[in-house]
Amino acid sequence: MKQNPQHPGEGRAAARSGGLAGRLDRYFHVRERGSTFPREIRGGLATFFAMAYIIVLNPLIIGTAEDMNGQTLGIPQVAATTALVGGVITILMGVVSRYPFALAAGMGLNVIVAYSLAPQMTWADAMGVLILEGVVLLLLVLTGFRTAVFRAIPPELKSAIAVGVGMFLALVGFVNAGFIRRVPDAAGSTVPVQLGDGTLSGWPILVFVLGLLLTIALIVNRVRGAMLIGIIAATAVAIVVEAFAKVGPMDAGGGEVNPEGWSLTVPSLPTSFGDVVSLPDFSLIGNFNLFGSFANAGTIAVILLIFTLLLADFFDTMGTMVGVAGQAGLLDEKGNVPRAREVLIVDSLGTIAGGVAPASVNTVFAESAAGVGEGARTGIAPVVTGALFLVATLFSPLVELVPFEAATPVLVIVGFMMATQVTKIPFSDYSIGIPAFLTIVMMPFSYSIANGIGVGFISYTVIKTAQGRIREIHPLLWTVAAAFAVYFALAPIKALLGL
Repeated sequence: MKQNPQHPGEGRAAARSGGLAGRLDRYFHVRERGSTFPREIRGGLATFFAMAYIIVLNPLIIGTAEDMNGQTLGIPQVAATTALVGGVITILMGVVSRYPFALAAGMGLNVIVAYSLAPQMTWADAMGVLILEGVVLLLLVLTGFRTAVFRAIPPELKSAIAVGVGMFLALVGFVNAGFIRRVPDAAGSTVPVQLGDGTLSGWPILVFVLGLLLTIALIVNRVRGAMLIGIIAATAVAIVVEAFAKVGPMDAGGGEVNPEGWSLTVPSLPTSFGDVVSLPDFSLIGNFNLFGSFANAGTIAVILLIFTLLLADFFDTMGTMVGVAGQAGLLDEKGNVPRAREVLIVDSLGTIAGGVAPASVNTVFAESAAGVGEGARTGIAPVVTGALFLVATLFSPLVELVPFEAATPVLVIVGFMMATQVTKIPFSDYSIGIPAFLTIVMMPFSYSIANGIGVGFISYTVIKTAQGRIREIHPLLWTVAAAFAVYFALAPIKALLGL
C-alpha cells in the first residue's frame, strides 16, 4: 500500500512543516501514500471536470420526470440540489474516509427513481423511499449484514443487472433525444418503435448524432472530461442551429406538434447575467414524505422498490470502491479496501441526503479514477472536488440552456460502460445464462428495472430447483424471489381476496 512519491522534495517539505500542512499530511497520509499536495489538488480538479456532467444530466432526468400527479421537480431546482448534495457528501467522504472517492447523483440510480418510483407515487413520497433505503443501507453497514446481502446474489446476476440498467439507460437516452420514437397508433404497424418519424430528420436529431459521435471520439482517445466536453460542444452547436434555423419546441402550442422541434429545452444564448449566475434555488430541500409511498404504491411494491434501489446502490458502490482503490494501489494483500466501513457509511448518508434534498441517490463515482490518474491518493482530492461542486450551485441557471439532444448522448455512453460487464456472464451455462438474459432484456423491454431484477431472480430459483440444485440458492434469494412473485401477481391476488 505504500508508494514512493514521484516528487520527494515536495513530500519532505510537507513533512518539515509543523503547521497546517504537516497536520494535513499526517491526517490524510499524504506522504505515506506517495502523494503530494499539488497532486491531490490536480486530482480533485480532474475528478470534478470528469463528473461535472451530472449537474447537467441529473436535472434533465429527475427534474423533468412526472410523478403520479403529473408534477415535476424542475430543472434549475434539481441542478442546485445536485451540486449541493454532491459537494457536501464528497467533502464528508474525503474528511471521514481519507480516500480519493467523490460522490454525486448516481447514473442508473436516478433512472430508477425517475421511471420506477415517481410514476407510482408523488415526488415527496419517492424521496421518502430514498431516505428509507439509505437508512436500511446504513444499518446493513453498521451491523455487518452487508456481507450476507453481497453473498446472496450470484455475481453473474449482479453483472446482468448492471448490463440491463445500461441497456435501459441507453434506451432512455435515445427516446429522450427523439432518435427512437413510438410508432403512431394510426400508422397501422405492428412495430412498436422506430427511428425518429420513420426517418432521421430535423436539426435536433443532427445535434444528438454529432454530440454522440464527438463524445465517442473523446472517450476512445481517453480525453479527460470527455462527457462534459461533449455536452458543452453539442449545446454550442444547438444554440447556433436555433439562432439560424429557428427550429422551435416540439410542443408548438394549441395542441400542435412540431415533430422536428427540440423535445424539451429550446437552446439560446444567455441574455442577462442572471441567466448564467444567480443564487441557487434550494426550495426543494425537505420536500419528502417518509411513509407516503406505502399508501400510494402499497407495502409490497414499496419494499420491492427499496430492495431494488438497495441492490443497485450497494453493489454499484462496492464495485466502484474496489475498482478505484485498486487503480490507486490502496487495496490490502487480500484485495480489500482497508477501513471500507467509513466509505460505506458516508455513501449511505449520501443516499439519505439525496432524499432530503431531492437530488436522487448519491453514490461513489467511477469518475473518481480520473483524479487517481492525476496522482490523487487521499481525501484531500475529494475535498477539492466537493468545494468545486458547491461553487457550481451558483451556475445552475446554465442548465436550462442545455437541450435534451445535447445531453442524452452521455446516457448512451454510460449505458455502454455499464453493459461491458456482459463479458462476466457465462451464457453457455443455461442455469445462469437464461436468468441473466431475462434480467437484461426485461429492463428496456418493459421499461422497468425492477421488473428485470424480479424476472431474473424468479427464473434463477426455478431453473436451479428444476436441476435439483436447490442448495445453490441462498435463503435470502428465496425470500426475494417469493416477494417478486407476489409483486407480479398482486392484481389477481387482490381480485381473489376481493380487495
